[in-house]
Amino acid sequence: MTTGPAQPTDPGGDGDREAHRPLVVHRASDAPRAAVLLLHGGRADGRTPPPRLNLPALRMRPFGSALSRPPRGRELLLASVRYRCRGWNGPQADAARDARRALDELAALAAGVPVVLVGHSMGGRAALRTGGHPTVRGIVALAPWCPSDEPVAHLRDRTVVLLHDARDRITDAEGSRLFADRARDSGARAHAVTMPRGGHTMLRGARQWHRLTVELVAAILDGAPLRLPADGKIPG
Repeated sequence: MTTGPAQPTDPGGDGDREAHRPLVVHRASDAPRAAVLLLHGGRADGRTPPPRLNLPALRMRPFGSALSRPPRGRELLLASVRYRCRGWNGPQADAARDARRALDELAALAAGVPVVLVGHSMGGRAALRTGGHPTVRGIVALAPWCPSDEPVAHLRDRTVVLLHDARDRITDAEGSRLFADRARDSGARAHAVTMPRGGHTMLRGARQWHRLTVELVAAILDGAPLRLPADGKIPG
């Protein structure tokens, strides 16, 4: 996964975990009709907190800005997950644990509001892992990390779209395709989409990534058909 200089050792401990608040609300309305939860990338392993200058988190800001534009932005609660650790950390799955707690907090804050998860890289894996939460209507996973043994049964009846550039050298686009196949076999409305450029950072062709993500989130929340090419490849 990605980024940044080493940080001081995390104090750790159950009490420290209890004090951590994983939900960060960026934009809210008095009566939101939907919510989007952003999950940025990280590392396979890393028990220290994300650095103050957190490049994976910065990478998600343009997606948040695009999602906040009118008209839907006026009725959208936009939030993100603050990770306690910068890594997934094997069976601990720390990013997924934080994502579940953030979803619980979001459900308490905006009861009955449907949620779409938008996650990149490790955050894409966390979104896919927690997509069975009762508030979640769908997931847009951006260049996600999809190991071959990642569970899928909990995604039944969810809409799941995985966007990946085949030239990504950090996470595996073929892994996304295989994940979508397995999720579809388990009853999810799952799609793997090949992006024409962007690599892992999604910097080249960034507007296309932002625009498609906004369109997918809107369609999932509206229960509308997804406008995707029949061959699953977005033209360049």
